[in-house]
Amino acid sequence: MSFIAYFLARADVLVYFSIFIALFIYWKNGIKKSTAKMPPGPMPLPVIGNLNLLDLERPHESLMQLSEKYGEVFTLHFGPKKTVILAGYKIIKEALVTRAEDFGERATSPVFDIVSNGHGIIFSNGEQWKSMRRFTLSTLRDFGMGKKSVEARIQDELMPLIESFRSHNGKPFNAHMLINSAVSNVICSIIFGKRFEYGDSTFEKLIKMLDESAKLAGTPKVLLYNYYPFLGSLLGFHRKLMQYNKDLKNFISQCSMNRRLDLDANDITGYIDAYLLKQEQETTKAQTYFNEENLLCSALDLFGAGTETTSTTIRWGILLMMKYPEIQKKVQEEIKTRIKPGQLPTVEDRKNMPYTDAVIHEIQRFGNIVPLNVPRSTPTDVYLRGYLIPKGIEVVPFLTSVLYDKTQWKTPYDFNPNHFLDENGKFVKHDAFMPFSVGRRACAGEALAKMELFLFFTGLLQAFTFYPPPGVSREDLNLKPGVGFTLVPTPYMTCAKPNY
Repeated sequence: MSFIAYFLARADVLVYFSIFIALFIYWKNGIKKSTAKMPPGPMPLPVIGNLNLLDLERPHESLMQLSEKYGEVFTLHFGPKKTVILAGYKIIKEALVTRAEDFGERATSPVFDIVSNGHGIIFSNGEQWKSMRRFTLSTLRDFGMGKKSVEARIQDELMPLIESFRSHNGKPFNAHMLINSAVSNVICSIIFGKRFEYGDSTFEKLIKMLDESAKLAGTPKVLLYNYYPFLGSLLGFHRKLMQYNKDLKNFISQCSMNRRLDLDANDITGYIDAYLLKQEQETTKAQTYFNEENLLCSALDLFGAGTETTSTTIRWGILLMMKYPEIQKKVQEEIKTRIKPGQLPTVEDRKNMPYTDAVIHEIQRFGNIVPLNVPRSTPTDVYLRGYLIPKGIEVVPFLTSVLYDKTQWKTPYDFNPNHFLDENGKFVKHDAFMPFSVGRRACAGEALAKMELFLFFTGLLQAFTFYPPPGVSREDLNLKPGVGFTLVPTPYMTCAKPNY
């Protein structure tokens, strides 16, 4: 839906005219110096910039079309806000890996300010970011990320998930909440030192708020708040997102207060305990980043990122297995030859299961979960391919353009596990596989997510064969994603028929 169509559909002439005048004043005041040396791009219109060229519900599709015309580096005006788009594997690898320092800052925006106001792991910068990321990676390793102890946590969560699927007796059900609960419980056991029972009302409320926050962050209303914050605030576009964020932080704050009362340096059960202990150790320092706001935001970053993307990928996986039953069958045949009946999959099995590994990678590539990446900014003036990118400009390393780069993938718009297999059926890594982003800002939980995806996906296909509900053919299954910051499958029902 275009910017103009969005407003015309929602405002009468008088309100629309008033908004136009307000936007014109904002645009005029926001005009900066000449952008002659900046990357090329479409001519911006007064007030709206290039928003007339974007589908606000699916901006990644519009950006793919624009990249075909303007190339690897181009400038877009989101209203009065100039943004540089990096499109394609080569330019994004150059920017985020080869020149990591030049593109290593996190962009600021009104939406990000709502979420963290520059605190935590994902949206912070400078020494604060280095401190939070270093502590988080160290703590995650202490709690077994990439080790057998986390593998056991995932396996322990896989068993009740299988039983919950089995309880539907092969009848149609929506697996969304069950999958989210299982995945979230893994990160909850690391953050809070405990898991929640499925159906727990508080737990379900938290997961639903995470779900809704991810959807809201990519809706036209919130995007417009980002581009025109004064107008968005006036019309209240951001209020629901603010409320969800406040409620999630209140929950984490209550957990941290409870843990502080019982804190035992010899019995650290989770990330919050480790953070509180670090706070105590830092009390004598003149300057420390281990304050309460960084605790809330870091825990929320882990909780949200550790739930949303992995669970969404698994939901895409089940939908795609229903859509392509011949691929599902080949995965199950490999499972039967590599894992003994009655045994849960292990991470060690992955190296002997190239086809399953290829399918999981292709689900991530095809699913394109975080299409726009999380924007960066430049700490100084930067020259890239002969163009000036001014200090502080927002830069979007456009991940869709990498995962669907036609110079890197044989059939970028098709679901094709052969993208990750050689002529002998062996798994091959692909440099253009970047669902976790790359460089110094790559996802801190990548190792955990990879373990979860393999163990959950393999365990579910070991236990069940997934079919569409009666009366629904595989051709009827919709692969068009819903609207949101992350690309989630359109809600669907599945039938999980036990394999034994």
